[in-house]
Amino acid sequence: MSKATKKVYHQTFPLVEPSISIPLHEIRGISVKEYHRMGEIGILSPDEPVELIDGVIRKMNPIGTKHAAVVNKLTNLLPRFVGTQAWISVQNPIVLNDDTEPEPDVALVKLRDDAYATAHPQPEDVLLVVEVSDTSLEYDLTEKLPRYAASGIPEVWLVDLVNNILEVYREPISQPNGTAAYRQRTNYYAGDTIELLMFPDIKLDVAQIL
Repeated sequence: MSKATKKVYHQTFPLVEPSISIPLHEIRGISVKEYHRMGEIGILSPDEPVELIDGVIRKMNPIGTKHAAVVNKLTNLLPRFVGTQAWISVQNPIVLNDDTEPEPDVALVKLRDDAYATAHPQPEDVLLVVEVSDTSLEYDLTEKLPRYAASGIPEVWLVDLVNNILEVYREPISQPNGTAAYRQRTNYYAGDTIELLMFPDIKLDVAQIL
């Protein structure tokens, strides 16, 4: 699809509750601080594929070869363009609030002298989040994307490996019903060029990502 015919979708996605079979009010969620403590004392191993969403420890899907390949592409591609304007954080935590700490595949975060050695990035530190989605597509759309919007993350890329589309979400908004979403969604395909919201002078060939 050429840039001239690109369609921008204005679409919202409701914030849904975790799919748990017992009432949520009967669940005692844990905080980010408690989550970290579980790792410190060995309840969770350092390489265990989990993340904390709304006080619930969620198991992440195994990373397939196509998923890993896209992460590798982005890890090598982004530094060439971003340079020293931001840190490239790969599959590392970001703290959205007191009970939510996802681990996006890639994130661009603001520069900081300690390289986030004393604390994980928080929403105000995050410039871009990238989630690579194959088997995790529904989870990323319905669970993680609304939470990024609620935290005010300005731009999220969803690399949809099922349909070979790069979905770009911008303009986080709060809705009257109390949920959060992105006002704007734009689909990009191989052959398109994309600009980063926070670095509009940077243009990437989508074919290098998909």
